[in-house]
Amino acid sequence: MAKVIKLRKGLTVNLKGCATETKLPTKTADEYALVPDDFAGVTPKVVVREGDRVKAGDALFVNKNCPDVKFASPVSGTVTAVVRGERRKVLCVKVKADKEQVYADFGKHLISSLSAEEVKQDLLDAGLFGYINQLPYAVSTTPDTTPKAIFVSALRDMPLAGDFEVELKGNEQDFQTGLSALSKLAKVYLGIGSMQSAEALVKATDVEVVAFDGPCPAGNVGVQVNHIDPVNKGEVVWTVDPTAVIFFGRLFNTGKVNLQRTIAIAGSEVKQPAYMDALVGTPISALLEGNIDDARKLRIINGNPLTGRPCSLDDFLGAHTSEVTVIPEGDDVDELAGWIMPRFKEFSANRSYCSWLFGKKKQYALDARIKGGERKMIMSGEYDRVLPMDIYGEYLIKAIIAGDIDKQEQLGIYEVSPEDFALAEFVDSSKLELQRIVREGLDILRKENA
Repeated sequence: MAKVIKLRKGLTVNLKGCATETKLPTKTADEYALVPDDFAGVTPKVVVREGDRVKAGDALFVNKNCPDVKFASPVSGTVTAVVRGERRKVLCVKVKADKEQVYADFGKHLISSLSAEEVKQDLLDAGLFGYINQLPYAVSTTPDTTPKAIFVSALRDMPLAGDFEVELKGNEQDFQTGLSALSKLAKVYLGIGSMQSAEALVKATDVEVVAFDGPCPAGNVGVQVNHIDPVNKGEVVWTVDPTAVIFFGRLFNTGKVNLQRTIAIAGSEVKQPAYMDALVGTPISALLEGNIDDARKLRIINGNPLTGRPCSLDDFLGAHTSEVTVIPEGDDVDELAGWIMPRFKEFSANRSYCSWLFGKKKQYALDARIKGGERKMIMSGEYDRVLPMDIYGEYLIKAIIAGDIDKQEQLGIYEVSPEDFALAEFVDSSKLELQRIVREGLDILRKENA
């Protein structure tokens, strides 16, 4: 029986438009793209040119600081563009897909017969190793790091997040193979929700299963690391998205790179919230075609409303994205004396509105407004109420803003990632961009310690 860890801090934000357990038809597109910014900490070096032919699984770019870490093309076809931005930053590499897909063959492997180095080399050769992240710094890891443990969180509890148990159906064997492969590299902890019942999760082998009982963000892998085996200075742990575990399992079971995943199409502005199978790099326009009202002012989010990034129909499905959400932009709303009205349809974390009278099950159709400008930081303890980690969140944010590296280390910056502060940013009365602040602090610390 799995060990159960109960968390009491956190906040459940029940938004309208959760995906129902039905599947929309799989959408295909003429052109796909891989975006380097999806892999935090990676400086890309493009290894293809316009006009080159690639197979699914061939490298499109590598990590400039560690060329062994490649990033695989999701489709076979012709490279149509290497899109660059300011200072020639690589924004994405586009590939026009073949009608009949051709896969690079990396060979099937029986996990029990492989050594740790062979598992690592197979992931490197197939361009999948970069899907493994690490703490500290919350960046894509490199093969020269030695983790004391590997953490996989199968619990997704952010607002409108896709349920991993839906994605797991039909992929149970690949998921177990991926876990077994990771167990060759270090001890693996599989975090699940106390209410999850899929046999592939609760009876997973070669791993230690730990159940978490509590509100969001209990599913954050950083929160789980903090409660199972915290990261101290000089230590490294790897974190892997459960979908990436499936990618790894497919590689060893079939010898091919298959980056198809099940994502949620969700949000109050989606006509039919449901699930859909899609490849990494699928155009957002193809995923949302016919399912939103283009005439309205909408905020399209590559991810969930708290941790995802705003995007447009011209963008592409992220490598770690498990949902695409659409909510109202809100810049066309005209509220008469809005701040003084009782507001029965607006969510409030501290009972500022009368909507709390309807209970926790009420669904809210929130828009993208932050309702106020940036102001002085108030040490009110509001971060701590939604941050179930053994750190002082407000003091850590102040230390990052002040650039006090010694204080950041004392306050536990090695244990956190930007997404851990998503809820704190949501409830923050100072309207600070906490995730951006944490990301910048981690990047500066990584450079200082390089």
